[in-house]
Amino acid sequence: MRVISGEERPTARLVCFPYSGGTAAAYRDWSSALPAGVELLAVQYPGQADRIRESPADSVARIAASVAAELSPREPVRCVLYGHSLGALAAYETARLLQADGRPAHGLVVSGSLAPGQALGGRMHLAQDAELWSTLQDFGGIDLSIADDVELRELLLPTLRAYIALTETYRPPTRPDPLGCPVHCHYNTEDPLVDAARVEPWTAVTTGRTSVRSRPGGHFGVLQEPAELLADITGVLLEGAPLP
Repeated sequence: MRVISGEERPTARLVCFPYSGGTAAAYRDWSSALPAGVELLAVQYPGQADRIRESPADSVARIAASVAAELSPREPVRCVLYGHSLGALAAYETARLLQADGRPAHGLVVSGSLAPGQALGGRMHLAQDAELWSTLQDFGGIDLSIADDVELRELLLPTLRAYIALTETYRPPTRPDPLGCPVHCHYNTEDPLVDAARVEPWTAVTTGRTSVRSRPGGHFGVLQEPAELLADITGVLLEGAPLP
């Protein structure tokens, strides 16, 4: 993980999980929108950014195990997990591990993702290079300034494909124990990777409070205009906090 905004004595912690192809840097502007005392951490997947020489993770469960292990020695404070797309599944699996270890998350917030068990049979990761690159451009996942850079495409595509495959082949455990924390889900109504019927089952992964919120926009709409999402995350971070 990468420390985006550290605190000597944090009162709460937000851990962010990027989408396929995303890096910890995607969350560097969030610190100014969070309450004082919140430690902001972001996961850096192997094969990305400063870990580019590493092989991509081979499962969502492996990502979750690594993050849970990194959180273990940190001061136990209210901890909220947030993830977008692939990150939503990794955040969910991390929440399961933390709960099983007796240190449950204070909340789980997800966006741009079908509920666990709903993303069955995706085939985007099997597309030819040119088709996959074009599809990612259409979704807004490739910056237009690098879209025509063939060498960069050849460098990035294997890792992108690997992480898309993790999303499309992910299978949750059979009859997993439900979480006990609040779970809040956001999605965009023009997102080609998400539909309302397969988002709603996020409400079944917990015995805690849930909400599902939609708004217009494509796959990255929530991250492009994150004010409502950040307000939701802040509400969960502050829930149960002592009054000043």
